[in-house]
Amino acid sequence: RPLASNAKPDYPVSALRNGVQGSVVARLQVAPNGQVTEASIVSRSGQRDRDLDRAVLTTVRGWKFEPAMQNGRAVASVVNVPVDFQTTGR
Repeated sequence: RPLASNAKPDYPVSALRNGVQGSVVARLQVAPNGQVTEASIVSRSGQRDRDLDRAVLTTVRGWKFEPAMQNGRAVASVVNVPVDFQTTGR
């Protein structure tokens, strides 16, 4: 489970200005201490824009998680995190 203090990815200015919208799903490998050890993009919907991918990866690499537990011990885990970028309502 991600910690509440994790920052949301910023909407890239160029993507916002160009009306680029979509969803990005990042797959994160989380160490037993709750730190992200690896992040990659596993899917996109809407307009494909590498700026959205970069914004997500840059942000989630610094996230911290409550570690997964197995038999009372913290263990490494993999989690998929969806991030939506919508220009409406901004």
